[in-house]
Parts: sequence; C-alpha cells; structure tokens
Amino acid sequence: MEGLQFVFGQLQAMSMIQVLAVAALPVLFAITLHEVAHGWAARMRGDRTAEMLGRLTLNPLKHMDPVGTVLVPAIMLLLPTPFLFGWAKPVPVTVENLARKRKDMAIVGAAGPLANLAMAVIWTGVMFGGRALVEVAPGAALFLILMGGVGVFANVLLGVLNLLPIPPLDGGRVVSALLPGPLSWKYDRLEPFGIWIVLGLLMLGILWNVIGPPIYALTGFFIGLVL
Repeated sequence: MEGLQFVFGQLQAMSMIQVLAVAALPVLFAITLHEVAHGWAARMRGDRTAEMLGRLTLNPLKHMDPVGTVLVPAIMLLLPTPFLFGWAKPVPVTVENLARKRKDMAIVGAAGPLANLAMAVIWTGVMFGGRALVEVAPGAALFLILMGGVGVFANVLLGVLNLLPIPPLDGGRVVSALLPGPLSWKYDRLEPFGIWIVLGLLMLGILWNVIGPPIYALTGFFIGLVL
C-alpha cells in the first residue's frame, strides 16, 4: 500500500489546478470508455442502436454529461474524500435486438466493469513508463506516475462500484438477467430508486465500508507493481 499512499500524498500536496491537470484525462476516460464498452458489447450481440447514434466512439465529447462527467468528479476530486463518483450519458441498448435477450444483457452489463479493469492495466503501464523516465526527466516521470495512479484508482473504483447488485448499476443488470422471469421483473422495479439507494448508503457511510476494501486491495496491487 506504500505506492498508493505515495500517490495520494503527492496529490494532497498539489494545488487544485495541478490535481485537475493530472486527474482530468484518466477520470474522463474511465467514465466514458465504460459506456463505450456497453455499446460495443451490445453491437457484438446484435444491437446496433449505439452505433447508429454515433456512440461507439472514443471521442469523450460524445459521451460527456456536463454534470456527471465534469462537475461532480471535479468537485469530489477537490474534496478530502477517497470516493469518486460520476457518470456519462448512458449508451442506449435495445433489448429486443439482442440474440439472447437475458443472457446478452448480462454480457452487456458486465462489459463496463471489465473495460475498467482493462484500463487499470493500461494505466499501470503508464506508471511503468513514468518510472523509466525518473533519471532522465523527473518532472515528466512524476506527472505520468501520478496520472497513471489516478487512472488505476478511478477505474478500479468505477468497476467495483458498478458491480454492486443495485439496478441500474451494471451488477444489478447482471443479476436481473440471471434471475427467473417473475423475480427479474420484480427486481427491475427497484431501478428508479437505485441511485437514491446508492446515495443513501454513501451518506450513511455504509457504501465505502463495502466497496472500500476491494478497491484499496486492487488499486494497491496494480500500483504496487510499479512503486
């Protein structure tokens, strides 16, 4: 966990502008590529809705929600909290177009967290690149190490958070797809209240007690490979 403590310690010593410069890109792509992964998975299973709407693109501007992708993550990065929360515009999926509706929806739901895991690996590679530059360009090296560390943390956090079995989070969609028909329908009725359940757990301090340990363990593992 020493590597994780180093990254957070450096960020805490920075100004707001410096933190935003380091964190903006990894946080932005963690949120938007999560949604792109859903769209690609749906496309592979027969639904081209996201493709037809121009959402199967790595251009973050196509996925940005002014509040969820910019304002909320920026505020939370500047607050003394280990929690990061944000969202992009959801990629539309037409269930009726999927070849095997229930099983394919489970695949589409799991695609987002899996994409975050893959991105955590990529940002670990960025940290390795920074580590290689320490002797040659220490300033650039520190920037890459911190950016990579934020990228790892943001992607692990979003991946773990979205695995919670609360609709409309991805874990909830996977559970819904695996439940028998009548139970699935009843379970899906929680979706309008899902975000309020998550926010309630956050306000009560319960949410971080549940997802914090696996987030710290995974983030510490990836960063520990470099630092």
